[in-house]
Amino acid sequence: MNSERLLGLGMDLVEIERIQDSLDRFGDRFLEKIFHPSEIAYARTQSRPAVPLAARFAAKEAAAKAFGTGIGATLPWLGMEIGRQSSGEPFLRFHQAGEDLARLRGVTRTLVTLTHTRNHSAATVALLGP
Repeated sequence: MNSERLLGLGMDLVEIERIQDSLDRFGDRFLEKIFHPSEIAYARTQSRPAVPLAARFAAKEAAAKAFGTGIGATLPWLGMEIGRQSSGEPFLRFHQAGEDLARLRGVTRTLVTLTHTRNHSAATVALLGP
């Protein structure tokens, strides 16, 4: 019998154009404030970098909602990273303050799903623990 339980669930929807506008206006300053180098590198391999960036932005917002903290000192943008398994499956990795928060809340596993339309990216994040 699986002893995991749902500790938190969050969802977010982002307009891709909003991310593109931020890229156009602020460039690397925007990228480095919100995204880890691996997230930026992956996005730059895509024909429309704003699409995977919007999905990762949505996933980080969804994670903050799952924790109930919002984005801030307790869970900063760079306190989490959205990566990809070799199969393409997304995963959530915590860093620094994010890692501390996950440990404090008893998070032992996360589930992430990302999706896109022509104009929007969406993400759902589930936090699991004992």
